[in-house]
Amino acid sequence: MDNEKESLTRRFLQYFQVELATSAEDKRAIYEVRYRVYCEEFKYESGESFPDKAEMDEYDERSLHCLIRHKSSGRAAGCVRLVPASKNITELLPFEKFCAESVDHVFVDSLNTERSHIAEISRLAVDGAFRRRPGEVATRFGGIEALDCSAAETRTFSLIAISGFLASAALAELSGRSDVFAMMEPFLPRLVSRSGICWQQAGRPIQYHGERALYYIKTQSAVDNMLPDLKELYLAIYQEIADTYLSLIHI
Repeated sequence: MDNEKESLTRRFLQYFQVELATSAEDKRAIYEVRYRVYCEEFKYESGESFPDKAEMDEYDERSLHCLIRHKSSGRAAGCVRLVPASKNITELLPFEKFCAESVDHVFVDSLNTERSHIAEISRLAVDGAFRRRPGEVATRFGGIEALDCSAAETRTFSLIAISGFLASAALAELSGRSDVFAMMEPFLPRLVSRSGICWQQAGRPIQYHGERALYYIKTQSAVDNMLPDLKELYLAIYQEIADTYLSLIHI
């Protein structure tokens, strides 16, 4: 990669912080981002189901959540969660419950992986204010110009979604989840493949919060094959998350 892109990844953590969300306040900020993206902007979920403007579901309680925070404003810019599979086979992962008919069961069964090693990445969301360019229609929370960001800072916004994937990989590695699934729009695997992270399609496309299909990756493969500039970012995110994660499991 050229020097400009290398400097872009180094600068990302100057403007953003990737945190393992543990407090009720941080989780509330995540659920509010999800409400703005999933209910207000894309209409994937009915806003009427969440009168407090915080989108939540049955999987949140057992999930590990990451919050991507814009440092200068303190605003939540994005979020993602890792849903670990339960050893209890009656406790399904989201893709098993909602998208079972689209799954390539022959492929999934061939993995022969214990459920204690499986997880699903879901609810990856980037607040609209950090996706729109100046001059475009703003959300009710304002456009990027309202954030008073420099040009150098706005160029790092494209890494918010990528940092969510890196945070998910860090959580999978920390929690011993070697096999990871995600229901994704086709453009997302293509986007992250430019970073050396190659997902394998594991099901046919269906309409589920837009057109999505099931994808699969080995955690170690994702970590090993990252391009060098993102590997540096991954290691920084991993260390930030690890400090909090390890303190939690030793409580």
